[in-house]
Amino acid sequence: MQRQLAILSNREIPSGLRAQLAGTFAVRGLVLDEIAHDSPDPFIFVDIDLNDVSCADTLRRWLERSPERASIVFAVDRCSRVHTVRAYSMGATDVAYRPLCAGNVVSKLLTREPPRIGDKAAAPVEDSCGVVAGISALQKLFAAATKGARLDARVLTDAGETLVNHIEAYGFGDWVHAIRIHHDQTYQHCLLVAGAAAAFALRLGFNSTDRRRVAVAGLLHDTGKVMVPVSLLEAPRQLEEEEMKTIRRHPALGHRALKVVEGLHPEMLDMVLHHHEYLDGSGYPDGLSGREISDLTRIITIADIFGALIEWRAYRPPMTGRAAFEILGGMGDKLDRDLVRAFQPLSTVEFTPVP
Repeated sequence: MQRQLAILSNREIPSGLRAQLAGTFAVRGLVLDEIAHDSPDPFIFVDIDLNDVSCADTLRRWLERSPERASIVFAVDRCSRVHTVRAYSMGATDVAYRPLCAGNVVSKLLTREPPRIGDKAAAPVEDSCGVVAGISALQKLFAAATKGARLDARVLTDAGETLVNHIEAYGFGDWVHAIRIHHDQTYQHCLLVAGAAAAFALRLGFNSTDRRRVAVAGLLHDTGKVMVPVSLLEAPRQLEEEEMKTIRRHPALGHRALKVVEGLHPEMLDMVLHHHEYLDGSGYPDGLSGREISDLTRIITIADIFGALIEWRAYRPPMTGRAAFEILGGMGDKLDRDLVRAFQPLSTVEFTPVP
């Protein structure tokens, strides 16, 4: 039986693309007004105006009814972060960049599961250059912050680039396994957050500069914790309110320590200072809300929460990715809902259990 493909579009599909799709699939065309009482096909290609969000809920609900392991490919503009995020939040399993290449679209449709970040055979990642570079950068960073010494920003940016390359080559699951066995909780958390942010940025199609920036921000975001007593950071219990107030000083402390480092981009410093801000204004230290919080900071916030939930803590074992994602989803208007939805595929990655 020929593969069934539904094309959902309010744009003109290039004739060459339509011809190649028709040569591979049994194609039917749909418009948004028709989908409410229709059943999605196993293969779906969506080419709509992603600036118009009025249809988002309708399309999302329809795509949720897709067959298991359906291929859902959205056409997006290569230069638009927003369009990529919206596509994944509506249910895309992959995206194809405009101008559309027929062979590329067909290839993505025929991949019957969401794209994996790095599909190469796993290496012994605890000895890999990505992990080594991350740990080395954190050691130098924390030493400089403690002593008030000068830090070369190139150490951090080089580590961020190496980390991103590692995630791309070996995948997020292998990264998590390697980091979970690192004994120091502060290093463990920063490395998990950096990896989650890098993997997320890679999935969203960010350019190499932004991928590196979120990876470095993941390494930097808890710099202020070197000024917080270790007894609080690794306490085998839930903290009391006064103790939490001490912990909550760490974003401002980290920002103050890092703003003197030459060569750190302002976006990185913003992520350090505001990674605990929430869209509803309930976060800290500045009580920012809505558009006051940048896109990259929103990504670090999600990566920070997810990383905290899947790491080993003295008072609890790590959560599974799926359980952690349920908590992210339950935070409602505190987080960017579109970004949370787009993060979901990363939460399904299988993490090798720690002995």
